[in-house]
This record gives sequence, structure tokens and C-alpha cells, in this order.
Amino acid sequence: MTLHMTSPSFEHEGAIPRKYTCEGADLSPPLVWADVPKGTKSLAIVIDDPDAPNPAAPKMTWVHWVLYDLPPTTSGLPEGAANLPAGTREGRNDWKATGYRGPCPPIGRHRYVHKLFALDVVLPDLDEPDEAALQGAMKGHVIAQATLIGTYERRGL
Repeated sequence: MTLHMTSPSFEHEGAIPRKYTCEGADLSPPLVWADVPKGTKSLAIVIDDPDAPNPAAPKMTWVHWVLYDLPPTTSGLPEGAANLPAGTREGRNDWKATGYRGPCPPIGRHRYVHKLFALDVVLPDLDEPDEAALQGAMKGHVIAQATLIGTYERRGL
């Protein structure tokens, strides 16, 4: 068995519903995972957009959410994830804030990569790390990874 992640709100490589974007309520989508490997001490989640600002000529990866130290006993996050599991820590997104910010692409259909990492450690308090700092702290500790990709294109653009 390998770690895997899904959402009841969109299929892998399918369209993310509007309510999870800047054009809707900007709620985090529900996420579900299974087959967390034995020996996992914590989980981390990063959601990013590798197509920023234009999928025809991407120049950067835009980070939408950074979470770490989720307990390995959790099996997902509900829509809106207002109450994160005890012990969960948040990092900073590319808006320089904690929390989820949904898709809001300036042009074209973008991919939103939801990455789940199983780690063999509980990370120390990293003081709201960005994705690069979290990746550095996780180096050598990732024992499994799952990816879920959703897409979104703003209406009227």
C-alpha cells in the first residue's frame, strides 16, 4: 500500500469547484488520505500553483497553504478546516500569511498541486515557515508522498 490523497469535491486533474477559490467562499477543500505508512510521526501538506503567473509561460510556483506536524492518526481535513487537528502548525503562504488562500489565477487554467508528506519525525516549531523552509526541515525525513492535482480558470478572464 502507498500513501494516497483524494478530495470528495474534485477528481484528480479535474476542476476545483468555485467555492474553494477567490471567486467563491475561498474555503479549503476537503481532503482525505489513507495508507499512512508505519513509522510515520507527522504529516505535512503544501498546496501550490506551479503555473504562476501564466500557464503558457510559468515563472514561479505560488504557494497557497503550508501545514505541518499534523498527527499521523488524522485521515483528512474537512471543508474549510477551521479547526486544525491538535498539534498542527501552519506556515506562511505567498501572501505572507498563514491559512488557506484558494486559486485566483490571473490568466488561463492553472494546476493546483496538493502534496501530502509522511514524515519520520515531528518537526520543531519552525516559526511559520514558507514552503522552502519547510522543505529544508523535511529533507531526509519524508517516508512517503501523495499528490492530488486540481485545476482552475477564473471566469470572465
